[in-house]
Order: sequence, then C-alpha cells, then structure tokens
Amino acid sequence: MTNQTMTLEIKNIPIKSAVPADAPIGVFDSGVGGISVLQHIHALLPHEQLLYVADSKYAPYGSKTPEEIQSRCFGLADFLIAKGAKAIVVACNTATAAAIDLMRAKYTLPIIGMEPAVKPAAAASKNGVIGVLATVGTLKSAQFAGLLESYGRNVKVVTQGCIGLVECIERGELGSGTTLSLLEQYCKPLLDEGADTIVLGCTHYPFVKPLIRQIVGDDVALIDTGAAVAKHLQKRLAALDLLTQQYQAGTVKFWTNSQSVDAKLVIEALWSESAVVEFFN
Repeated sequence: MTNQTMTLEIKNIPIKSAVPADAPIGVFDSGVGGISVLQHIHALLPHEQLLYVADSKYAPYGSKTPEEIQSRCFGLADFLIAKGAKAIVVACNTATAAAIDLMRAKYTLPIIGMEPAVKPAAAASKNGVIGVLATVGTLKSAQFAGLLESYGRNVKVVTQGCIGLVECIERGELGSGTTLSLLEQYCKPLLDEGADTIVLGCTHYPFVKPLIRQIVGDDVALIDTGAAVAKHLQKRLAALDLLTQQYQAGTVKFWTNSQSVDAKLVIEALWSESAVVEFFN
C-alpha cells in the first residue's frame, strides 16, 4: 500500500463534529426557491430543526458574477452558523456552481450542494433527448459543463436559460399569465427538439411544475433533485452521528431580506402552512 493510497483512505474517514446532534440544519437560496428542497428535507427528517434563509434582495443569482455569489454565500453561511447550524444546504444550483468548493474549503461542517439532474435524466430518457431548464448562470458554469461531459455523452442535451422566471416565482406568481407565457417560450425549444425528459435545473422551478406539465403533457418526465439532496444530507449526518435523537416534530424558521410587503405571504404559500418569518439585512 503506497503512502498516497493511505492518505486518500484517511481523508475518506468521516470526522466527528463538535456540534451537538440536536443543532439545526441551515438551508439557504438566492430566494424562496430552495423551499422546494426544504420540503423534501422536512419530509425525510421530520424531527430536525430547520433554518431557512431567503436572500431575495439579491435574487436571481444567475445575473451576478461568481465573486458576488461567493460573497453572498459566505455571508449567509456565517449567518446560519451563528444561529448554531450543524450543516448547511446550499439549495441553489447557481450558488453551488460558483461557491461550493470554496465553502467546503472554508468551513468544517457538512456543506451540501445542488446540481442539475443530468445523470438521472439521461438514464430516464427513452429517446436519448433531454432538456434542461435553468438559470443562465448555471448553464454557463464549469460545474454544468462537467455534468455534460460525465453524463451527457450518450444523449442529446438541449439547454434553455429561463430569464425572468425566478422573479415571477419570487413574487408568488405561480399561475399567472406572465409565468405561463415565459414557460411556453422556454419549453417550446425543448419540445421542438424532441425532449422526452426535462430537468428542472433551478430550485424555484418545482413550484411551477403544474404549469410546465400543462405545457409539455403527461408523456414528458420532469426531474428535479430535491429528494436526492435530502437523502444525501441524511446520509452525511448519519455518518457524522449528527442525526437528532429528538422525537418531537422539528421546528422550521425562516428569514428573508425581501423588500416586498408580501414576502411572508409568499413564503407561507410556498411552504403550504403558516410560518415564522423574520427579516434581516
């Protein structure tokens, strides 16, 4: 066994955390879209305390530079760590692409990221044509290029940047004519190319899944990664003995820096129940 091999094996041994297992899990996104991921986490880990931060004042991240996104991610991570978070979920594809490596280098607690579901989409497609709806920032990222290189070789991948869609969802316009018009515009090129599987490459997009389904029909598979992220989080916490031992239902708290007077109403509408929402700068 070489020294190099021994070093790699040592790196793979989970390092136990000094943070208590009953500490909360922090989740953040450029806005309210990550609530779609939060729902999967809450369903899978109902006893965990959850903290969610919506950075809506700076949404969408897709129009920001990588340096700007990294700065926001560090600030939000510091905010959640100050609230006692034992792990952080970056519930944003664009933020993951821009900052996840730097975050993992800076912080010692588990950092869970997102990526468009190209691999499962490629496996699910029957005709070898998959479409990807995402922000421009995600589609331009090196991370996405790597996904295509790894999993898109044997399929045709048609991508579509969805400018303006995040903003509609941030306003809670889940069924408006404007949102429907945008989705029709963005789904058409994918359907024209024959895509039988479409990746929802932004955590905001599951909230308009009914409209997308209305446009693409029942024969097109729609894939997002929220459930997979929740399972990965559960696995990481279990490996570090960080799953809570509490049996009562976990609380969920929200923070937002949205300047909209309807910010709390939008969060409650997406969360599908009343919510404790505080504001931060």
